[in-house]
Amino acid sequence: MADHPDPVDIHVGQQVRKRRNALSMSQEKLGKALGLTFQQVQKYERGMNRIGSSRLYHLSQILDVDIPYFFEGYQSPDELTALTVHEDAALFDGSPQIDPETHEFLRSFQRIKDGGVRRRLLDLMRCLAG
Repeated sequence: MADHPDPVDIHVGQQVRKRRNALSMSQEKLGKALGLTFQQVQKYERGMNRIGSSRLYHLSQILDVDIPYFFEGYQSPDELTALTVHEDAALFDGSPQIDPETHEFLRSFQRIKDGGVRRRLLDLMRCLAG
């Protein structure tokens, strides 16, 4: 079991909360409509519990949205990491303020095809940097 919620689960939960609030619906009322406690709704909204396909369908009916609504605006960590590194590398190219090791690191990082490896390396770099 993962230590942290999956980014997709977090995003879907945020979309549930956003729509529920737009309808001025309490967590308790949504929970009752789903046959759940408000604490279970809280866990969905925080991404701590995954929302299964049948539950997502029921949520779409109760919240009066199409299922794609829950995924609107989501970008995977791989897309965000690749975009950020690509943009940063373009900004750094030829910059006299950036040392050669940084240029080499960014070029090497861009060549890593496995998104999971890139994420773990980025997490490691954040930990090392404090």
